[in-house]
Amino acid sequence: ELAKSLDRLGTESAFSVLAEAKKLEAQGKPMIHLGLGQPDFKTPKHVVEAAKKALDDGHHGYVMSNGIPECRQAVTRWIKKRYKAEIDPERILSSLTDKMDKETINKLPDTIKIISNFAVGFGNIDLDAAKKRGIAVTNTPEVLSDATAEIGILLILGACRRASEGIVSAQEGGWKWSADYLIGKQLTGSRLGILGMGRIGQKIAKIAKSLGMIIHYHNRSKLSDEKEQGAIYHDNIKSLFSVSDVLSICCPATKETENMINKETVEYFPKGAVITNVARGDIVDDEALIDALNRRKIYAAGLDVYKNEPNLNPGYNKVKSAFILPHLGSATKDTRIAMANLAIDNIDEFFKTGNCKNKVN
Repeated sequence: ELAKSLDRLGTESAFSVLAEAKKLEAQGKPMIHLGLGQPDFKTPKHVVEAAKKALDDGHHGYVMSNGIPECRQAVTRWIKKRYKAEIDPERILSSLTDKMDKETINKLPDTIKIISNFAVGFGNIDLDAAKKRGIAVTNTPEVLSDATAEIGILLILGACRRASEGIVSAQEGGWKWSADYLIGKQLTGSRLGILGMGRIGQKIAKIAKSLGMIIHYHNRSKLSDEKEQGAIYHDNIKSLFSVSDVLSICCPATKETENMINKETVEYFPKGAVITNVARGDIVDDEALIDALNRRKIYAAGLDVYKNEPNLNPGYNKVKSAFILPHLGSATKDTRIAMANLAIDNIDEFFKTGNCKNKVN
C-alpha cells in the first residue's frame, strides 16, 4: 500500500508514517525503512556488501539504511524492479538530528530542490552549500512558540526553586522539613533578562510578567511599544546581563551568538544570577558556565539544550543546582503534529509557487 504513494513517502509526518508502517507490519507485510543520515561509526565493508546482496536477492523484510548509501541505492533498485516505479527524489524532510553539512549536500542528486527541516532551527544544515546547489531550505516557525515558551518558564522555575535537588530528595526519602530546607529564589519582583525577544521570547515575557517579574531584553532591534508590553530595552548584552537576576536565552544560534555566554560575559551578571537556555546549546560555553556555577557566581542553570546533544558535559552532573532537560522544547503532541504539517506544507507551497514564506536561505 505504501508503494502506491512513494512520491509522498518522504514528505509525510514521521508520526503518520510510523503508525501506518506498524499497521502493515502487524498484518505480516514486509517493511523497508529508508533513512538519511550519518552513522556514529564506520560500517564494515562486509556488512554493506551483505546488505546489498540480501536486498538484491529479494530478502527485504526490514532494512535500516542510515548512513549506508549503498543500501539505499539497493533498496531503490529493488523498488524500481518490483513496482516498476521511477524514483527521482525532489525533496528531503529532515530533522535537527540529520546533519546536512557541505559534504552531504554536495553528494545529493541534482533532482533535489528543497530541504524542509522539521524544526524552527536549522543549524544542522549548511545554508550556503544548499544555496550554491540551488536547494531551498525551510523551517517550521511559530507553531512551536507556545510549547517552547512553556519549557522556558519551567527552566526558570526549576532552576530558581532547586527542583533537581528536590526531586532527588523526594526519591531518596528521609528528608526532613525545616525553615531553611531547600530555600530557593522567588520570581516575584526579580528581573528577567531575555536574550532574543522573538516569538518565543515575547511569550516567555508575557508569562513571566504575570508571575511578577520585571522584563528586560536585548534584541537586534528595539520592538514596538505594542510588542514590548512595558519591557525595558538594552542595546548591548553587557547592559542586559548586568541587570538580569534571571536570564532566558531565546536567540538563534549564529556565528555572532556562538559562546555568547563565556568566561568574560558571566562576570557581567549580578552575583547569584540564574541562567537558562531554551534556544541552542552552541550559545553557551559549558566550561565557563560550569566554572561560574562551582564558584557560586551563578546560582543555578536551567538548560533544555546543550552542546553535543545528547552527550551532556559531565561537569553539569557534579553541580546540584543544574536543572537539565533532554531538549523537550516542542515536545507536545499538538506541537509536533503542527510542525510536521507545516514541514509538508512548506514543500507543497514551494512546488506550487516556486517559493515559500518559511524559506531561510
